[in-house]
This record gives sequence, structure tokens and C-alpha cells, in this order.
Amino acid sequence: MHSILIADDDEEIRELLTFKLQSGYEVTAAADGRECWRYLENATDLPDLVVLDVMMPGLNGYRVLDRMQDDDRLADIDVIMLTSRGKEDDIVRALESGATDYMTKPFSANELIARIKRVLG
Repeated sequence: MHSILIADDDEEIRELLTFKLQSGYEVTAAADGRECWRYLENATDLPDLVVLDVMMPGLNGYRVLDRMQDDDRLADIDVIMLTSRGKEDDIVRALESGATDYMTKPFSANELIARIKRVLG
């Protein structure tokens, strides 16, 4: 079973995604970028995919993504950015930094699930 790490500071989004995804995936949730990074640094079983918010306190999603790309253990993990930042510059920055996909909030949970299925196969 594929595993997914959700990193979003919005508790309702974490709970919604966990509920929607837990029937088909192992789901772990992080409340902010620092918690996400600690999880990734210390995990013995790395997630197959990270759903990553951009605007989080402490350590934003771009910084988490940059750190992942700089770490050989983490660089190949797929990342879907899920954020309210929908400007072209934000999207290009994420994709050029190594994100696999990018979705803006508000979002359709069904569309996100379809994108996750496409990424994970």
C-alpha cells in the first residue's frame, strides 16, 4: 500500500484528506512545515508522496521542497503542492524546484485523488 504524508496547517484540510485517502493509502499528517521536515528526516519508511501546502508557519512548503531536493534520500519522493497561491510565478517556482504537480485551493478532493492516483500509478 502506498503511503502519503499530508503537510498543511489547516486542520480541516488535514482531516478531510486523511478521511478521503485512508481507505486506499497509509496516511500521515503534519501540522506545519517543521513537523513535516522532522518526519521526513527521521522516517525509516519514507512516504511515496507528499501533499504539501506552501504557506505554513515556521517552514513554508517551498523550503521543505528545497530541502527534500537537496537530500538524496528524499529527492525522488513525489510532491503535490496544494496551496491558495495560484499565481504563475508560484506554480513555476514549485515545478522548477521539483514538485510533481500543483493544485490551488479551494480544491476538489476528487480531483486531488485522481492526481494522486496518476502519480502513484
